[in-house]
Amino acid sequence: MSRLRIRPQDPAADGTCIDITPDSAGWSHVGFRLVRLADGQRYEGGEDGREACLVLVSGSADVTAGEHRYDAIGGRASPFEDRAPGAVYVPAGMRYGVTARGEVELAVCTAPGTGAGTPRLIDETRMSHETRGSGTNTRHVRNILPETEPAEGLLVVEVITPAGHWSSYPPHKHDTAVPGEETVLEETYYHRIDPPQGFAFQRVYSDDRSLDESFSVGDGDVVLVPRGYHPVGAAHGYDLYYLNVMAGPERRWLFRNDPDHAWIVAPPPPEA
Repeated sequence: MSRLRIRPQDPAADGTCIDITPDSAGWSHVGFRLVRLADGQRYEGGEDGREACLVLVSGSADVTAGEHRYDAIGGRASPFEDRAPGAVYVPAGMRYGVTARGEVELAVCTAPGTGAGTPRLIDETRMSHETRGSGTNTRHVRNILPETEPAEGLLVVEVITPAGHWSSYPPHKHDTAVPGEETVLEETYYHRIDPPQGFAFQRVYSDDRSLDESFSVGDGDVVLVPRGYHPVGAAHGYDLYYLNVMAGPERRWLFRNDPDHAWIVAPPPPEA
């Protein structure tokens, strides 16, 4: 089994199904934890030196961050519902708690931080929503915590890819620091599939093919992208959701398309 594909486990006592740390991933920045909570169950966390973005992928919960409290946030029935998730930003070193109102699917996204900033409920009006691509490259993007919103290192975005479509496409990468052209960002993909018995495909590969892995991903899988290009394809009949968490030395998303496939989005040549 690929070390880049992480399968969910049965929930632990605190609800954790997936726990990816920089140590377990073999990198320096991104952490990702998936927690499933029953009605009334409470999850508590907070780490010195790591900021967090708490995303209610589905369900509703009461959230505390330090002395701040946010009641009944979220509420969508599934990540495929066309509405924003509940989300809370928590500075590094601050304790937080999430108490479920009904069943909850919670993503805990983390990155290094100094503790700067203040906790806040991320207003859905601040989550820009856009459609990218055309034809079978069309996908729908919601920017939960983009670089235009305050944070120290985290970038968080969710994407719906309709059945039979491609996403993160043309293949692009962000693993080399080229000022003004490309930034170094580690990335996780948390996949959900509708209906859940379906599958998608993801490839992670580098220019020199020293990294080149392709695999089927199922509902609830996480894919690690330490470097390289990372396109995704949704099988016919199955819509694909994924939640991306990115972080690196610079909080900026600059990427380079694979030159072999960049023609797909290149502007047409001018008429003679």
